[in-house]
Amino acid sequence: MTAEPLAEPTAEPGRRWPVPPRDGYTVDDLFTLPDLPPHTELIDGSLVFVSPQRRFHAKMIELLMNGLRRTIPQDLKVEREMTVVLDRRNGPEPDLSVVRAEALTGLEQTRFQASDVVLAVEVVSPDSEARDRDTKPHKYAAAGIPHFWLVEMSGANKHPVVRTYELDPLSKSYALTGTHREQLKLSDPYDVDVDITLDALKEL
Repeated sequence: MTAEPLAEPTAEPGRRWPVPPRDGYTVDDLFTLPDLPPHTELIDGSLVFVSPQRRFHAKMIELLMNGLRRTIPQDLKVEREMTVVLDRRNGPEPDLSVVRAEALTGLEQTRFQASDVVLAVEVVSPDSEARDRDTKPHKYAAAGIPHFWLVEMSGANKHPVVRTYELDPLSKSYALTGTHREQLKLSDPYDVDVDITLDALKEL
């Protein structure tokens, strides 16, 4: 992702980036501004654009999504790259979200509220490293999302690592509950058992 757009001409003649309002954008702007690139996020009132994905990022999302769906109970659903409204000035887009099934309203739905989300998952990209590791988890925790996973490449062979976190409702911060390198096996937020080896990733 890149920084907030500036009021400068683009390479295309006759087009300019939108000029941010004095107090920044709101979630309403995120869904009404014309011609925003797909998967634009709103962080602290600033628009954040998505850079081209690496294969690791795309395939890791696919691996986890398939694994999460295999055992998900009927009262939950797995959603990919959907905006989660945390507050008026923050509408990030987790790579994966586990949401309450009752929050689904139809195929034209564009967002979920933070209270709908049980788990937010971020797969770290080089350009979004600081947001994925610091900004987003702090905001997810402050909004009361019970579980957060951070997914990264690690080691010389670039194998997947999934770090799982659980919310402390008193401090509104996440505590690490596990670091998973071969098998992602958990009982909370529900029974999950996913092969996250490099071989499993390469098979996709």
